[in-house]
Amino acid sequence: MSDFGGVGVTTSFNQSSVVNQMNVSNSTHCDQVDTLAHLFFMLVYSLVFLVGLLLNGFTLKVYFCRVQQASSSMTIYLKNLAAADFLMSLCLPIRITNYASSSVPVLQVYCNFGASAFYLNMYASILFMGYIAANRYLKIIHPLGTHILQTVRAAHIISTVTWVFLLATTSAYVILSLVTQKPLDCVPKTVSCDVLHSKQLSLFYKLIHTCSAAIFLLVLVSLVFFYYRVSRRLSLVQQRQPVSSSCKKLAKSRRNMLVLVSVFCVCFVPYHLIRLPYAFLKGHCLRNQAFFYLKELTVMASVLNVCLDPLIYFIFCKAFRSQLSLRRVFSTTQDATHRANPERRRNSGQMSGIKINRKTSLSTSTKQTTVL
Repeated sequence: MSDFGGVGVTTSFNQSSVVNQMNVSNSTHCDQVDTLAHLFFMLVYSLVFLVGLLLNGFTLKVYFCRVQQASSSMTIYLKNLAAADFLMSLCLPIRITNYASSSVPVLQVYCNFGASAFYLNMYASILFMGYIAANRYLKIIHPLGTHILQTVRAAHIISTVTWVFLLATTSAYVILSLVTQKPLDCVPKTVSCDVLHSKQLSLFYKLIHTCSAAIFLLVLVSLVFFYYRVSRRLSLVQQRQPVSSSCKKLAKSRRNMLVLVSVFCVCFVPYHLIRLPYAFLKGHCLRNQAFFYLKELTVMASVLNVCLDPLIYFIFCKAFRSQLSLRRVFSTTQDATHRANPERRRNSGQMSGIKINRKTSLSTSTKQTTVL
C-alpha cells in the first residue's frame, strides 16, 4: 500500500509540475512582445499628435481670437468639438510613452489618467458631432424660424451637461481604479490595462462600455436618419423645381452631411465593432493578443478624427472660411504690392527719363533759335 501511495504521490506531483510548466509556457508566450507593432503605433501616434495639435490649435485660435461676429449654436458646438480634439491630441504623448516604456508606474499613470482622459474626449467628439448634425438638420427643416434647440442658450446648456456627464463618469472610474487597483510586479508586453482591473472595476468597466456603445449607436442612427431625410427632401424638391435656389442649398446641405457621416463612420465604427467583444470575450492568450492588437488598430483609426475634423470646421462654419479667405486675400495682396513696387519704380524712372529728354530737347531748340 505504501508503494502504491508513493507512486500516486509521484504521479500527482508530476502532473502538477507539468501543469505548472504549461502555465509558465503559456504566460511566457503571452508575454511575447511584438516590437514592430509597438514601433508602428508609436510612429503613427506621433504623426497624428503633431498634425492634430497644429490643426486644432489653429482652429481654436481662429474661433476664440479672430472670429468677431456674434456666436451661434453651430459655432458653440464646433468650438467644443475643436476643444475635445485638441485635448485628445494632448493625451497622445502619454499613450506613446506607455508603448515605449515597460515601467509599472508609467502603466498605472496611463491606465488611471491618460486612457480615461483619452476616451472622455473621444466620446465628447462623438456627441458634439451628433449635435452639429442635429443643428444642421433643424436648420433645413425650419429654414425661416429658429427651433428652441438652435438657440445659443440651449447650445450652452447642452454643451455644459455633456462635459459634466463625461467628467463625472470618468472621475468615478478613476476613483474606483485608484481604490481597488491590483498590485503589479511587472508590465505585460501587450501594455493592456486589464491586468490592473479588480472584480469591481472590471464590472464597472463593462458597464461603462455598454453605455458608451449605446451612445455611439444613438448618434450613428441619428446621423444616418438626418442624411436620409435631407436626401429625401432634396429628391422631392428636384422633382418640383430642379433649378431653384432651394434645391442648390439642399444639395449643399446633403453634401455637408455626407462628409460628417463619412468622417464619423471611418473613425468610430471600426472601434465600436471591436471594443465590446474585447471587453466581454476574454479567455485564451492568443485570442487576447489578437483582440488587443485589433483593438489598437481601431483606436488608431478613431484618433485620426483629430486630423479630419478641421474639414468639418471648414464646411460648417462661415466665420472659419472667411478667416481663411481673408488670410489668403491678404497674402495675395501683399504679393501683388511687392510685385507692383518695382514696376512702379521702373515706370517712374522711365517717366523721369522722358521728362529729362524733353527738357534737353527744348533747351537745344532754344539755343538754335537764338543762334539763328
